[in-house]
Amino acid sequence: MMWLWATLRIFLMVVVYGSVSTTSSRTFEIDFEHNCFRKDGQPFHYISGSIHYSRIPQFYWKDRLLKMKMAGLDAIYTYVPWNFHETKPGVYNFSGDHDIESFLKLANEIGLLVILRAGPYICAEWDMGGLPAWLLAKESIVLRSSDPDYLQAVDNWMGVFLPKMKPLLYHNGGPIISVQVENEYGSYFTCDYNYLRHLLQLFRHHLGDEVILFTTDGSALQLVRCGTIQGLYTTVDFGPGSNITETFLVQRHCEPKGPLINSEFYTGWLDHWGEPHSVVATERVTKSLDEILAIGASVNMYMFIGGTNFGYWNGANTPYAPQPTSYDYDAPLSEAGDLTDKYFAIREVIKKYKEIPEGPIPPSTPKYAYGEIKMEKVKPVIEALDILAPYGAVQSTYPLTFDQMKQYFGFVLYRTTLPINCSNPTTLTTLFNGVRDRAYVMVNGVPQGVLERDKQTAINVTGAAGAELDLLVESMGRVNFGRYNNDFKGLLTNVTLNGETLVNWTMYPLDIGSAINSGLLSTIHSPYTSTFSAPTFYKGSLIIPTGIPQLPQDTFIQFPGWTKGQIWINGFNLGRYWPVRGPQVTLYVPRNILTTTQINNITVLELENSPCNSGKCVVEFVDKPVLNKVNQSADEHIFSKEKIH
Repeated sequence: MMWLWATLRIFLMVVVYGSVSTTSSRTFEIDFEHNCFRKDGQPFHYISGSIHYSRIPQFYWKDRLLKMKMAGLDAIYTYVPWNFHETKPGVYNFSGDHDIESFLKLANEIGLLVILRAGPYICAEWDMGGLPAWLLAKESIVLRSSDPDYLQAVDNWMGVFLPKMKPLLYHNGGPIISVQVENEYGSYFTCDYNYLRHLLQLFRHHLGDEVILFTTDGSALQLVRCGTIQGLYTTVDFGPGSNITETFLVQRHCEPKGPLINSEFYTGWLDHWGEPHSVVATERVTKSLDEILAIGASVNMYMFIGGTNFGYWNGANTPYAPQPTSYDYDAPLSEAGDLTDKYFAIREVIKKYKEIPEGPIPPSTPKYAYGEIKMEKVKPVIEALDILAPYGAVQSTYPLTFDQMKQYFGFVLYRTTLPINCSNPTTLTTLFNGVRDRAYVMVNGVPQGVLERDKQTAINVTGAAGAELDLLVESMGRVNFGRYNNDFKGLLTNVTLNGETLVNWTMYPLDIGSAINSGLLSTIHSPYTSTFSAPTFYKGSLIIPTGIPQLPQDTFIQFPGWTKGQIWINGFNLGRYWPVRGPQVTLYVPRNILTTTQINNITVLELENSPCNSGKCVVEFVDKPVLNKVNQSADEHIFSKEKIH
């Protein structure tokens, strides 16, 4: 009798545990015969939205992801900017706002699947397309190719990064259902299939054979021909108003069977300084989205929330046109995570095809107008070099690039002397358009003018022989798309005065962030009376009012009467302001960088002219953004031009 009970018990355990094992088995694969995905054995297509963790403070990751879930999305796409994590060779950052593992685990907890766009190149309107600028130490390097030095750096990075992702793959219990290899490679000039084969083997080595690997390219045959190889599933991208049948035929050219996928369906478009703010009509977006979903295709909306290019992270396109600090993208969720009419309209379309989660949608975050803050001059850049360049200067007969000095972002001050008397205006020229990207020229501290890449290559200067000639050179973001993303910064060529080459340069790589965080830029300078302003630091203090509940709150800062510069709050680099060029006027200030327990320190580096010499010396915190100073509709030309994303 005992043996019978023991046998029965073992039988029941096999049945129970066998059943659990079967029901808990997680699989995600392509069903080529039925032109769909299969998730845990069931037919599946996804509705996804793009969100970039690198453009949103960790403090707000949950808020943004919940709003995406409540819109009815199944999944998110997110890019991995290599340079965001490996700032110097072998120096990695996966903490705080860089903690991608926590971001992906949070998405999993909320119930969102993840399509991981792992690079190594991503574009994304991000500095150098996500590639680290230190790759340019080998000046002849061919990026995104089989160049052995490039491949070695890729192998090293992926050897650190991809093992972190493997436990987060769907079949291992995580949210990642597929991984994109490279990005829009068909739009790059090299068309190097050996490079793609190398990446395929590299990803398989670290992630295994079960995960789906795919590529994304524009919807043109020549792009998918160079953009993919066997073993990588081909997807395409296109915006609203496209002929959906024709564009998916491009995918079918490479993938006769399998799920139809638009990996980037554009809800808006990117901005450049000096151009109108891009706006795409909601009706246009929802009409095309409806058509895509009606044929059972999977779709990712780029962007669902754009976020912000904090610090120096914005990219640029060619002919050289840098993106602003805001990456609002006219997306369904605003830069600050606010619910828009486009959000609710898209949600209504999704409702036609799947059940929407029940419950309240997290509301738009409250904003607070803290008002005007008086600013005071601290000191000009040229008077703070001992603080800003703590490791000293670099000497060279001819100018060195930022990259040769291992200064990958921000500013370098180049100094030499005038070899001749320039009592009359004398022409100063950067040869072959060699300034990258903007230089503020001074003689003995007196501003002379601005040199700008592709726009202003020569100015006239005056001064006595032996006077100090300073060029404060600003990198405004590295090219993120196309052939020329090997975008060196600084003075790339010689500078001439009256046709003669200037020599014997002293160069100061500036570490402004460290100086601010160390409190070194806090001493008030004597009153400044000049009509013109050399690049100068200003400071102010924001005290959050007491007695008002739920403060601090998000806010926006604007710069009445200011020209162009950079701003830090409590040491956090908010990004560039440039209201005179627009279209962005205000910068988004997330509440997590503010404090109610002590004074909030505001540091502004004004590069040209401030209002402080002749007028009201204030910055102003307001409760509404201004991103469209150039009032002109950009909708009609957005998708007719060559894709530059």
